[in-house]
Amino acid sequence: MTTRDVDEYALRLEIDYAEKLDRFTTFFRIIWIIPIAIVWGILSATGSYTYVTEAGETVTQSTGGIAGALVLATVLLIVFREKYPRWWFDFAKELARFGTRIGAYAALLTDRYPSTTEAQAVHLDVDYPDVKEDLNRWLPLVKWFLAIPHYFLLFFLFIGAFFVVIIAWFAILFTGRYPRGLFDYVVGVGRWALRVYAYAGLLVTDRYPPFSFR
Repeated sequence: MTTRDVDEYALRLEIDYAEKLDRFTTFFRIIWIIPIAIVWGILSATGSYTYVTEAGETVTQSTGGIAGALVLATVLLIVFREKYPRWWFDFAKELARFGTRIGAYAALLTDRYPSTTEAQAVHLDVDYPDVKEDLNRWLPLVKWFLAIPHYFLLFFLFIGAFFVVIIAWFAILFTGRYPRGLFDYVVGVGRWALRVYAYAGLLVTDRYPPFSFR
């Protein structure tokens, strides 16, 4: 796949590189991020609750967060109605942007505390699809399966990113800078994962995600 093809993919991520980062907030990042992480956890996490019926039976039911419910609901809309309402898309896009800002902050890529509304240093663009012209109505049923090779590779890439962030943490504490090569790797992994999410989660494109950091 050429650079032009990658640049024209339905989802594009860029994060501004900061020449200097704050050592103090970096040192305590794992603490500073807790409040906004709780908010994101409420939106995205699944859970379960148990209750006892009048007949004395114990029943456990699972509940999903907004992020998970959006994926299932979008699948149903595309398959049965061939629709992707613009307001629905805008909400899903903004939720993805919010989560990406939190991820960038957690990965030490930016000092700015994640905003619920402003782009800040994280620029995530997603193209709105024309469902009837651009999407196969039945493909959402199998995209999760088709994306398995990406899930496999991303598992190892995220392990690498975890250790890269640890190395970057020490580098920032000593130099105040995020080594550019490490920065590009972490952003590249995030870009890769988000393109897979655009394909199998947001369902905005039928183009298979490129195996690329670019």
